Amino acid sequence: MAARAWIAVCAILLVACGGHAIGASDAATAGTAAVPAGDWMTFDYNSQRSGVGPADVGIGAGNVNRLKTRVVHVDGTVDSSAIELHGITVRGRARDMIVVTTTYGKTIAIDPGTGAKLWEFTPSSYRSVAGSSQITTATPVADPDRRFVYAASPDGRVHKLVLATGAEARSGHWPVRVTFDASKEKLAGALNVSGGLLLVTTGGYIGDSPTYEGHVVTIDRGSGHIMHVWNAECSNRHQLLDPPSACKADTTFGGSAIWARSGAVVEPGTRRILVATGNGPFNGSTNWGDSVLELTPYAGRLLHSWTPTDQAQLNGNDTDLGSTAPAILPATRGYRLAVQGGKDGQLHLLNLNRLNGTRGGAGRRLGGEIENVSAPGGADVFTAPVVWSHARHVYVFAATDAGTAVYILRVGGRPHLAIAWQNGTSGTSPVLAGGLLYVYDENGGALNVYQPASGRRVASLGASGGHWNSPIVVGGRVILPTGNANDHATSGEIFIYHLPGR
Repeated sequence: MAARAWIAVCAILLVACGGHAIGASDAATAGTAAVPAGDWMTFDYNSQRSGVGPADVGIGAGNVNRLKTRVVHVDGTVDSSAIELHGITVRGRARDMIVVTTTYGKTIAIDPGTGAKLWEFTPSSYRSVAGSSQITTATPVADPDRRFVYAASPDGRVHKLVLATGAEARSGHWPVRVTFDASKEKLAGALNVSGGLLLVTTGGYIGDSPTYEGHVVTIDRGSGHIMHVWNAECSNRHQLLDPPSACKADTTFGGSAIWARSGAVVEPGTRRILVATGNGPFNGSTNWGDSVLELTPYAGRLLHSWTPTDQAQLNGNDTDLGSTAPAILPATRGYRLAVQGGKDGQLHLLNLNRLNGTRGGAGRRLGGEIENVSAPGGADVFTAPVVWSHARHVYVFAATDAGTAVYILRVGGRPHLAIAWQNGTSGTSPVLAGGLLYVYDENGGALNVYQPASGRRVASLGASGGHWNSPIVVGGRVILPTGNANDHATSGEIFIYHLPGR
């Protein structure tokens, strides 16, 4: 039987391929007690978006080809990433739980060991947007106390849901509206948590339909009170703009979207917030199109900026710098480094101590990067890179529609990135866990698994096609949503590759 046909059979039966319904005896015979449990609570594993998960997930080069496949049907397309928590008590029983949000805002909890739906939250706006182009691609985030999960809906609201039941918390200001025009301002980037704050970013829709405003909203996780709003245009205005064009001279064009898969990135230690913006005007004082921006931890003030010398050309040619977010490298020889991709097909190596080449604050100065190198295949970067420290080396893994490449940081003299290996296989945002690199080829319909240091492919797991979906790897399982948000579908699939008994 062809592989695709076999996968289809598995999807209908909702059981493990080649096996039967998972029960306690499977776990015992497979020795799954040795598989460490774990949490993957946010996009790319942590608030700094390193993409590096647990060192021990029970899956390695020796058994990755023996993973079985369970395909789960859900009520929508999950064009983002799942999260997973272990040992959540649901109906009196402790279970592992994956949580996903669909493009039309349904948030669904699933038992990954069986494919059974544990609960489903449907926002009141669902019927008004289902099948339309008004969507969200924001990955949900779990509260650090493991009692709540935060999820976005395309009506511009963020919801606080009880993990055990899926019930919506309506205390304080929850749910929280983060835009006054959700038909123009899209919740695209993953939600993030920093200390007591929930971080939310907004962008625009395909075609830059006017008028939208890229902004960062910080919300008190307990009360739902909006603490600060930082607008990428009209940054002297510190509230949600109603309408989004409230302070713009040109209302025929949206601008400065913050739409990267990572959303807002949190710097470890300082908890400063990093974002990158897309097309929009730049004046170095109140308008910050096509720039990397470092904000205070509460997003109340802009500290530093980097804007490429060709900002006007990027803006004029729809070549968003902010198609991806900064990837933070570990501090090295006095440098605080970050890598910023973009639709210009380059990776820009930045020094966070001197973002624009000086120690001064944000302003009009252009340039100041350490280095520019070609992205994989010289193609647009829409993905979040992985940053991995291993054997005294720092690696940056990046994927585009033209290939996958790994760069190694060299710090003899001026820091620079050198290619360690590359191939021509496309990919979305990669992740690294258990010593293996996982890259979803959304065009070829496969999840490719590599030895990270050498680039040797050790497995290729069959999947459906997709868009910006990306995997997570934890607790003896790999979880991969599939499908394309732009198909406007109200059903979809999640692939679960698992060890026997998991």
